[in-house]
Amino acid sequence: MADPLSIFLTAFSPTNVGLAFLGVLAGTVIGALPGLSATMAIAVLVPFTFVMDPASGLIMLGAIYTGAIYGGAFAAILVNTPGTPSAIATTFDGFPMAKRGDGDLAVTLATIASVVGGLVGALLLMTLSPKLATLALAFQSTEYFWLAILGLTLIATLSQGNVVKGMIGGMFGLFLSMIGVAVIGGDVRFTGGFPSMLGGIDIVAALIGLYCIPVLINMVASPGQHLEPAPARGFRLFEALGIALRDWVNLLRSSLIGTLVGILPGAGGSIASLISYAEARRASSRAEHFGKGEPAGLLSTESANNATVGGGFIPTLVLGIPGTPPDAVIMGALMVQGIRTGPALFQSGDGTVYIFMLGLLIATLLMLPTGLVVGRYAFRFIANVPKAMLVPLIAYMTIVGSFAIHSNPHDVLVMVVMGLVGWVAARGGYGASPIVLGLVLGQIAEQGFMRAWMIGGARGDFMGQLLLNRPISWGIVALIAVTLCLPLLRRKRMAEVTATAVQTQAGARADMPGLTGAVVFLFLGLWILLQARTLSTMAAAFPLAVGGAMILLSALQILRSWRGGGLAGMEASDDDATGRGLVLALTMLGWALIFPHLGMFTTSLIACAILTVTGLFERPGFARMMTYGTGVLVMVSAFYLLMVRVLNIPMPIGILP
Repeated sequence: MADPLSIFLTAFSPTNVGLAFLGVLAGTVIGALPGLSATMAIAVLVPFTFVMDPASGLIMLGAIYTGAIYGGAFAAILVNTPGTPSAIATTFDGFPMAKRGDGDLAVTLATIASVVGGLVGALLLMTLSPKLATLALAFQSTEYFWLAILGLTLIATLSQGNVVKGMIGGMFGLFLSMIGVAVIGGDVRFTGGFPSMLGGIDIVAALIGLYCIPVLINMVASPGQHLEPAPARGFRLFEALGIALRDWVNLLRSSLIGTLVGILPGAGGSIASLISYAEARRASSRAEHFGKGEPAGLLSTESANNATVGGGFIPTLVLGIPGTPPDAVIMGALMVQGIRTGPALFQSGDGTVYIFMLGLLIATLLMLPTGLVVGRYAFRFIANVPKAMLVPLIAYMTIVGSFAIHSNPHDVLVMVVMGLVGWVAARGGYGASPIVLGLVLGQIAEQGFMRAWMIGGARGDFMGQLLLNRPISWGIVALIAVTLCLPLLRRKRMAEVTATAVQTQAGARADMPGLTGAVVFLFLGLWILLQARTLSTMAAAFPLAVGGAMILLSALQILRSWRGGGLAGMEASDDDATGRGLVLALTMLGWALIFPHLGMFTTSLIACAILTVTGLFERPGFARMMTYGTGVLVMVSAFYLLMVRVLNIPMPIGILP
């Protein structure tokens, strides 16, 4: 065992602290850009660490990972687009806070929560790694199934008074997760005969589209500010600290949830943040404010997803089982440096792994000053930049980010189509969040269910394998029941009052958008059942369950919509959205279709010029038009060079540059 003082001095050397700072800064910027993931950043920079001292290189990689997970909160708060999947739940309360002019406070709260969660995860990694790793081994396929179901129960809390529509959206997300080659059985499902769909719907591409395209359409729908302009109020650090200290139980609970979920291979920050959000809402006396800009919701999600960083390294280092793709890349870097992960790692005399863990602690602490400075100016920039520049900037980031996921033009088309589907669905009251939940959790739920079915079937005791013989499953099922029942009981009287108010306002008017959507989903459910008949038993079991549930829920919603139910939570329409929104939608769709043939750079210049005009609501002078044109040219050129020269992502050249 290396000398503890030597480990401490090495970790806190000026060189390693500087590398940790650079790693956090780079990770924060990359994580804030939709489509650019922590895995991508780490994979690109791994070769550079091979020429560094092993401890220094690993500290930098860990700092990039930590910063990227945190950076996803910026896009989630400021433009309602999660920079990473783990920031999905951050949009629920972060963006409403930014819209009312509290974006600076939201960013500071996210920073504090991220630091607290990261510290809890890192400390547990350093102190309890071997013991917590045994918990990961106790989870089997059955527990993963119930864990996914626990995540799906959050749909009830996200549905804003219309649980049926939320559940239909969740079923649609589960359907999207089944497109491609079946995880069990290997059958090709629901591809429509398109070879490009064999790989399924990429989660990050769909996430960017579902959250970002509707925001862009709504931005060009009216001349008002995207975010409520607010006076410069500094970092609002003490105000945020006061809120966090008053809600310290929520912070600690969410951090522990994040760490425990993080040690489960494949679970990740998205499930951790969703579960912690559900628990924070269940335990809060202000549950009705969640989803409307409640600071407690933001604190719960950001502390949980950053705690998964330390939690995810527990099975990686102790068991040699990487919990997430970034963990796998860093484990590969450890092996290149001659460090073998596994049970004997902590008994070896090499102190590099302890320096690495201490480096995670340093990187987490450095997130506070980095996040405060970056967040302050990011909010002021997004709030004050004209829409004529903001719309093409966000649109270009979504196109380039979606392409960068796999360097595949198909992902860009998926992103745009999913965004348009999400916008249309939202007009009928079918929100994006339940759809994303179903998509993220679908494969985990199907794998757990099918494996439990196969094991239970071989033993002749399916229900015993799924529930009765698994004590851990008992606990998760009990948590599901509590998550669903207690909020319903507590808010029963409030729901009755709300329903009465909505009915009074709406009269007997039928919910025609909701009715139309329910009919579409009903036919989709029937199509799923028909397609499932052509599949093998293994590949058809889960689609049959999802299709049947979608049909029942859609039929129920048809009755409710006809009677005027389900009007709550629907997005208000805007007359101007039809014209400008259509221009934006067609521009994005055409952009996604032609850039592989004409080239990314030229196509982006043309598309951004069109979107600049779309975002103009007044007749600008010649000088302003020249300014906008120069801004578009600089923006497109800068991001193009970043992708090609820095991140080494090959962009399509086409017949034009």
